[in-house]
Amino acid sequence: QVQLVESGGGLVQPGGSLTLSCVASGFTFAGYILNWYRQAPGKEREKVASITGTGHANHIDSVKGLFTISRDNAKSSAYLQMDSLKPEDTAVYYCNIIRMWVNYWGHGTQVTVSS
Repeated sequence: QVQLVESGGGLVQPGGSLTLSCVASGFTFAGYILNWYRQAPGKEREKVASITGTGHANHIDSVKGLFTISRDNAKSSAYLQMDSLKPEDTAVYYCNIIRMWVNYWGHGTQVTVSS
């Protein structure tokens, strides 16, 4: 079955960096767009970035130049490099794919940006 497992979250000071990882299994990873979402307390889940199987990436405007999505199809893994983190980046971050019209989510990894 499809599984997505995120890791790499934690507590970081403003201006710091983190790299999130998502390891996938149960499907042909290279054939699917991989998305990173986040959900802050009291807010709706929002898409942060996406990347196609061939590496074409998109990021929302608020993180362009700060966050970078990437993937390694040989390792069935995707990453979100986050630089210059701000308190408003505090959220649970999830990786996601849509397969056969079904959304699959990992359990999420908490990112807290605070001094």
